[in-house]
Amino acid sequence: MNQSSESSNSKDQPLSTGKTEYRSVIADEHLEHATRSLTRHAIQEDLRESVDWTTVCLIDADQQGVCHVVPREQGISAGIELVDWILDELDADLTADCTIQDGERFQPGTPIIKLAGNVRDLLTIERTLLNLISRLCGIATLTQRYVEEISGTNTRLYDTRKTTPGWRLLEKYAVRCGGAHNHRTGLFDGFLIKDNHLALSGLANQPLSVAEATKKAIQWRDTIVNSMQTPNMVEVEVDTLDQLKEVLPQLPNIILLDNFSLEKMTRAVQLRDQLATEVELEASGNVRIDTIRSIANTGVDRISSGALTHQATSLDLGLDWPDGE
Repeated sequence: MNQSSESSNSKDQPLSTGKTEYRSVIADEHLEHATRSLTRHAIQEDLRESVDWTTVCLIDADQQGVCHVVPREQGISAGIELVDWILDELDADLTADCTIQDGERFQPGTPIIKLAGNVRDLLTIERTLLNLISRLCGIATLTQRYVEEISGTNTRLYDTRKTTPGWRLLEKYAVRCGGAHNHRTGLFDGFLIKDNHLALSGLANQPLSVAEATKKAIQWRDTIVNSMQTPNMVEVEVDTLDQLKEVLPQLPNIILLDNFSLEKMTRAVQLRDQLATEVELEASGNVRIDTIRSIANTGVDRISSGALTHQATSLDLGLDWPDGE
């Protein structure tokens, strides 16, 4: 593809905030593996062990042509840097010339990818390619809307693990293309203590308190986990201001405020500023496009929202065959 690795819009580097962060999903070997695996599965759905009978029946085997991937609506691009992996996995005799880079805005009717090569291959891969890119552009476009809603505040937006099974790395990559940040990629990616962990911890029906659980996680991080050179984030979820007061002195990296009201979020920020300024506060729950600005205005450092992935709809992209090409 005709792309520059020096572009400011490239998603091959983590977003830098100067804060402790979970690892970002970038265009590396992990994303390549996920893209290729998903593409293989999509090919199997379309062809099984057979062929595209309509195309083989009507199109000469050596016919060459050019087509364009064209958006029918405006949006934010995502998945453009994955096109070579997709085409390679399709084993198609095609070349791709991308006129846009991931994270850039596009307008309806303006081609974003030019594909050239064997017409049979172009027709056979059309739906697989469009399905993948349309989904990722839809996530990036929705994410950008959320990011714009909190512009001018000091609050950062994060995704969650509420992703489509098999699509997680691609969807989290698309979130970054839309201008937001990645929360943990998986359970391996740091400590996140939730109420179920507390309820089921300990022996003889004596669960750990939120402070005890946090202290234990930090000890594990500073000994066992650090020796394995894995991420060192410790995050803990609290449901009340009393729990917040209890856990702040333990100095976890992040405290997640679960379904706090706006009034309680504001009070939580005040308590944090009084007791432990180095601890970041993350708001979660009831995060919608019409509520996110009010949440950010409470002064929380982070907002996480599953809506970025589980409520996104695919953007309308089509494959057009221009005359004379």
